[in-house]
Amino acid sequence: MIKIGLTGGIGSGKTTVAKIFESNGIPVYYADLEAKKLMNENPEIIRKIIKKFGKKAYSENKLNTGYIAGIVFKNPQKLKELEAIVHPEVKKDFIRWTKQQKSDIIVLENAILHRSGMDKDVDLIISITSEPEKRIERVVSRDNISREEVLQRINNQKKEVEMLKNSDIIINNDETKQKLQKKIEEIILKVKSMLNKS
Repeated sequence: MIKIGLTGGIGSGKTTVAKIFESNGIPVYYADLEAKKLMNENPEIIRKIIKKFGKKAYSENKLNTGYIAGIVFKNPQKLKELEAIVHPEVKKDFIRWTKQQKSDIIVLENAILHRSGMDKDVDLIISITSEPEKRIERVVSRDNISREEVLQRINNQKKEVEMLKNSDIIINNDETKQKLQKKIEEIILKVKSMLNKS
């Protein structure tokens, strides 16, 4: 099995790329979605978050995302504390999920692949890049948040230069969806030929 790590900054187009992999029959583990699920369902994570951030962290038995985001996106130390609670559980969940897959190729989609330490769990790393203005535009329209909030989140994510330096394949997502799809399908063919050789 070849495990592909898919990463990139907010608004770069990781999810679009992940969907292309899925449309080619390749299972994708969405680390961010699974992290949110675990923060709402895992009793150990819930207990630790309440201990660290107070009872306001949960409202009506659900993670109070607005409250948590208001804290962690303004305070890098608090963000580190939250990640220290959540990352190890996401890693365990990904390993469990991997064992259940029948496919020879799987994808781990994770915006903070390197920072979370999950870059060690994959064989190949693909980074998606895009012009900052395009990224801001995408996130403002997708998440209905202000330009300032998007910039704050971009600044909180790992510096792009380091991320690109630690990648095997870099894809620029400033062209059409058709061109992006073609690039991904070419990568899938290369990975399949790697499997055939091994």
